[in-house]
Amino acid sequence: MLRELLSFRDRYRILNYAWCAFFLTFVVWFNYAPFATVIREELHLTIAQSRTISLCNLALTIPARIIIGTILDRLGPRVTFSAILIYAALPCWAFAGAQNFSQLVLSRLAMGIVGAGFVVGVRLVGDWFESDEIGLAQGIYGGWGNFGSFVSQAFLPIVALATAANAGSENWRLAIALSGLVSLGFGVLFYLNVQNTPPGKRYQRSDVGGMEVTSRASFSALTLTNLPLFLVLGSIAWRLQLVGFLTPNTMQQVWVFLVGLFLLQTYHTFEINREVILGQKIYPAKDRDSAERTLRERVGQLFILELAYAVSFGSELAVVSMLPEYFEETFNLSRQLASLVAATYPLMNLFARPVGGLISDKIGSRKWALTLTIGGVGLSYLIMSKINPNMGLPWAILLTMFCAFFVCAGAGATFGIAPLIERRMTGQIAGNISAYGSVGSVLYAMTYSLLPQTVAGNNAFFQIIGVTGIVVACLCALLLKEPKVTKGDVESAIGSR
Repeated sequence: MLRELLSFRDRYRILNYAWCAFFLTFVVWFNYAPFATVIREELHLTIAQSRTISLCNLALTIPARIIIGTILDRLGPRVTFSAILIYAALPCWAFAGAQNFSQLVLSRLAMGIVGAGFVVGVRLVGDWFESDEIGLAQGIYGGWGNFGSFVSQAFLPIVALATAANAGSENWRLAIALSGLVSLGFGVLFYLNVQNTPPGKRYQRSDVGGMEVTSRASFSALTLTNLPLFLVLGSIAWRLQLVGFLTPNTMQQVWVFLVGLFLLQTYHTFEINREVILGQKIYPAKDRDSAERTLRERVGQLFILELAYAVSFGSELAVVSMLPEYFEETFNLSRQLASLVAATYPLMNLFARPVGGLISDKIGSRKWALTLTIGGVGLSYLIMSKINPNMGLPWAILLTMFCAFFVCAGAGATFGIAPLIERRMTGQIAGNISAYGSVGSVLYAMTYSLLPQTVAGNNAFFQIIGVTGIVVACLCALLLKEPKVTKGDVESAIGSR
């Protein structure tokens, strides 16, 4: 596959366009992290305000990934991804021109929507590749796309320094604005050169606008899995109130709005599944089994994948956001050197996430591929918590890269399973799983923002991620079911109703 990628023909051309699009969304999504300290000093922000901006960068990705997943299943990847790339220029330029904390917060909240681009490529790649090689294809898409955060950390500071008017200063505003311009240009290129499906294959649209269930129990379980998404958004509002961006009254209004939104979404799902919930329609057991729609094998499997993505990709987002500042202050490095050192973490995406997908394809059990990689996430973060100022910087870099390998491989193994649940609704399924990645990132980032800015506080942060990783690995081993999908199986029994 790697050799075929260089040919830029047929489905490999689409895969190249997909990962490049995802790559650019990550460049713009994480263009704040390498400039966190210089922006804090230039605009006279507190540490709490600076960390809150990082949190806001992740916030709206949670609802955006679900909403865009639904839009994607209706409109297709070509239109959806192009629109996201073109839109990304707007919050980039708004952030580049921000003059105070409020403007920074609003522009980073708007930027969070761009993080939903990942969902689009999952559907696009899933429609162009068969199930026996989909793990590697999704791994290349996700891993090479995530490499965009490496470029943000390693090269945007160089652009900022090279374009500075005064020696020693950094033109961070121009660097961020240029990243938005590149995204806009590629959005147009993507629209002109990408097709939703291979020639002769019909794009399977889903017009229901929500997840389908087969029993009352699965409806209840699905509702419960959606609840944490809204609780996390409520906690972000609380955090914004702590730093003075929201008043207590406004925060309460946001909470009321989120409760209403949750109830509206629940009612919408009820309407889609009214006949099943009211007992007017009962699926035969053989259909539920063959389509993997029972509570354990559909909603339950989806929830385990959501948790796995929360501790793998979710922790990656949180750690990438704090790592430049962490290395700068722990080892007393310059901003440019700290960004380069921190970039070794997302650098691992280049091959580790494809390796995770390849392992999922080849090991013979996608379940155990995921279990082992998520277990590695937990153990490696516990090891990473041993980093301290007395440790040599080379050892710290090696431990960071070791941890990043399992994190990226775990994310790759997760999406070695996700597109196989049901291709017709891959957008919505990927949206829900990736939304939990954002849930994990927000919870981890919020935990970091509340810990003391000390070596002990940083160690506690990595330990918390490590423990949650071990717990989720145990859940994968005990509860996850092997996907029962064969090559060419693109539509389930229930999907055809």
